[in-house]
Amino acid sequence: MVQILVVEDNPVNMELTVDLLESYGYGVVQAEDGFVALQKLQEEKIDLILLDIQLPRIDGLELLSRIKNEDSTKDIPVIALTAHSMRGDDERFISAGCIDYISKPIDIKGFKKKLQLYLGEPEE
Repeated sequence: MVQILVVEDNPVNMELTVDLLESYGYGVVQAEDGFVALQKLQEEKIDLILLDIQLPRIDGLELLSRIKNEDSTKDIPVIALTAHSMRGDDERFISAGCIDYISKPIDIKGFKKKLQLYLGEPEE
């Protein structure tokens, strides 16, 4: 089963994202901050990371840098999530190493299509 690591500190956003992913048929691993995410990346086989950019303790861009500089995780695709999108954010996140960018609140139809673009259809 395809495993997606969701790194999100807001419990409501985490629950919504997890519910959507599970309804699409993806496996989900949850991390409420960057340090937990790094631990999960060592423990689990992750196929894609959905990364909130504004996180406590270690922000999303710093976490992204650590992920991309580690041999065991550098090839995992990362999609940035943010509620406070500003002009130029998409270019900034892509140049930092993300493959794409999703603004919150999540557009449910667009979200599913984007996941399918990068992961294909989930296995039954």
